[in-house]
Amino acid sequence: MDGTLSPNDISRVVEADRANVWHHLVQHKPFETGAPRIIIEGRGMHVWDQAGKEHIDGVSGGVWTVNLGYGRERIANAVRDQLIKLPYFAGAAGTVPGALFAEKLIDKMPGLSRVYYCNSGSEANEKAFKMVRQIAQKRHGGRKHKILYRDRDYHGTTIGCLSAGGQDERGAQYGPFAPGFVRVPHCLEYRKHEQDGAPEEHYGEWAADQIEQVILREGPDTVGALCLEPVTAGGGVIVAPEGYWPRVQEICRKYDILLHIDEVVCGVGRTGTWFGYQHHGIEPDFVTMAKGVASGYAAIACCVTSERVFEMFKDDAEDPLNHFRDISTFGGCTAGPAAALETMAIIEDEDLLANTRAMGDYMHDQLQALAERHAVIGDVRGKGLFLGAELVADRDSREPVDEKLAGQVVAECNAQGVIIGVTNRSVPGRNNTLCFSPALIATRDDIDRIVAATDTALARVFG
Repeated sequence: MDGTLSPNDISRVVEADRANVWHHLVQHKPFETGAPRIIIEGRGMHVWDQAGKEHIDGVSGGVWTVNLGYGRERIANAVRDQLIKLPYFAGAAGTVPGALFAEKLIDKMPGLSRVYYCNSGSEANEKAFKMVRQIAQKRHGGRKHKILYRDRDYHGTTIGCLSAGGQDERGAQYGPFAPGFVRVPHCLEYRKHEQDGAPEEHYGEWAADQIEQVILREGPDTVGALCLEPVTAGGGVIVAPEGYWPRVQEICRKYDILLHIDEVVCGVGRTGTWFGYQHHGIEPDFVTMAKGVASGYAAIACCVTSERVFEMFKDDAEDPLNHFRDISTFGGCTAGPAAALETMAIIEDEDLLANTRAMGDYMHDQLQALAERHAVIGDVRGKGLFLGAELVADRDSREPVDEKLAGQVVAECNAQGVIIGVTNRSVPGRNNTLCFSPALIATRDDIDRIVAATDTALARVFG
């Protein structure tokens, strides 16, 4: 036996997977009697599993990644050509696709100037955290080292990122965590009744002011950065209310706090602009990104900084500790920036930002129409093709539905050949939001099919 698997022997593939693969986010006990799902092929918005069943993918690869859909030969060919020419060189040196993509990326991000390559969103966020800590040591005698993060936000799976994670179920059983990370309240307007003192009007400004209260409690001279998602993803697909972001920017400038925007999900088109923060006119110091940067065709992540941040790491060339002493091995891979260049070009050539805005508005309207038919939908929210529907047992009290029922809705959609998501092992008692993030190429017909399946699933589960 040479270990080679025949592509036609699907049963052997399933057994090899069952015996050897440790899947993400999945309890494996059911695989002792049932088969794991194997995705065999994808084209456009559709994927096929090992049974030959076709599904429309409403979550872009399961985790908001395959933004341009499957089967893009243009991207695959660019990656192949680059791998033959040069697959890798460590990031202490440059490469052609690395330089060209950085140039193209920075052109889309006015006010930012430097791209640090790595291989995952978690790692990109770790880089920003390390930069903040090094700046604290270099400029502030170590005091301004604390990093604020927001309830419900998620920044990755490493111990450092979980230390900055606002999803308690994600972090459960993985502590103790790194010190110096401090949580601030969220700004979910739909649940403002759960926050003491929340006003009926100007809630956005009030929610941002709660961040300032944490800064004052901790001491402004101890806080180095604030890390936020532009749209909270796995914590419930949450868009900040009006007035929130300008006040956040004002607070950061008032106390000399670096603003770190985590665009791992929202970046490169998902919300209808190149980056989610660009809806709000703010000027971050760090922007991190991964998932959709290369549409899943190659692994790539970036930590992008302002020139002001970059200059802090080269102001004393005689000091051997003055530069950012960090490395990401696979940040030197050339497949990532090669795929990212083609991804960005396709978005431009096919005007997919405009499509995302138009189809996002359409899908939002269709989900709102579902809410009129199903009282279990308490709130519909999102931006572009990044939408959520929060399910509640009672609209007046806004009590969340049992998360098992939310999971049943996902399963019923899957039975109809439609893949949607749901907040999963995130916030205790709050894993009740259906998640929709079809590829940026989605059409009205695609959206109609996803919404129709959701309609049927809600009827089956809730009557």
